[in-house]
Amino acid sequence: MPLLLMELMGGVKRFSAVLGLQHYLSSEKEGKLIGFVPTMGALHEGHLSLIDRAAEECDIVVVSIFVNPKQFNNPIDLQNYPRTIESDVSLIGDRNVIVFHPDYNEVYPENHSELKMDIGSLGTVMEGKFRPGHFDGVITVVSRLFDIVNPDRAYFGEKDFQQLAVIRFMAQKQNREIEIVPCEVMRERSGLAMSSRNVLLTDEERQRAALIFQVISSAGELKDQYSPIELSESIRSRFKELDFDLEYVEIVDPITLISLNDQWLADARICVAIYLGRVRLIDNIAV
Repeated sequence: MPLLLMELMGGVKRFSAVLGLQHYLSSEKEGKLIGFVPTMGALHEGHLSLIDRAAEECDIVVVSIFVNPKQFNNPIDLQNYPRTIESDVSLIGDRNVIVFHPDYNEVYPENHSELKMDIGSLGTVMEGKFRPGHFDGVITVVSRLFDIVNPDRAYFGEKDFQQLAVIRFMAQKQNREIEIVPCEVMRERSGLAMSSRNVLLTDEERQRAALIFQVISSAGELKDQYSPIELSESIRSRFKELDFDLEYVEIVDPITLISLNDQWLADARICVAIYLGRVRLIDNIAV
């Protein structure tokens, strides 16, 4: 298995082999903090904000780029997911980071088995309900990447709020000494949450997608006038008026992700999933 290190413009180091990456990290690790930003590529400013924060807080930053088939329950969604490794590396630019872009067999060798873990209600609501098996794939790949990189801190965006909760639970369950660092949602000027899937939107769909944030942020301002269940229904009605293909809207406990009914909790989250054409978008805000 090759241990080749390829130096690129700006100091970016690229590895595709697990052993090559681990050999390099072991030679550099002593006395240094490793920050890790796992991604599926198609990088955007939201990813760069994670990388920059990791660089501020850690001595070494590893960015993984791997489209994980195990977390896609829809084969068409997997097929359509953008793969842009060269433009991703170009976007990282002169940041002094390590890019790890393995193929499937590097991440999942023949002797690897899927991680089985009971994550309780975290895996049965919202994304877990509508994407069966999704979080089994998420914890399998993230656990495997943690084993490979062995970071001190791992950085995740709050746009995927449920995923963040699941990964935090997994790390605690496995007694990993890894700090899971949540990072705020990055948005385009329109308010649309930055996502790799946004590149699949038409110009018209992108304009309509901006309404998602407008609706949930406006609703959040009405917290004192409604119970959580009443506000959820109001949001559903508004999206129906706008002729959106709404999959779910939930107002949830920020830790357990269980839907709130009559009583508000501090930092409750409004979470939504919507289809625009063939593109599925999620968003959330703290209330």
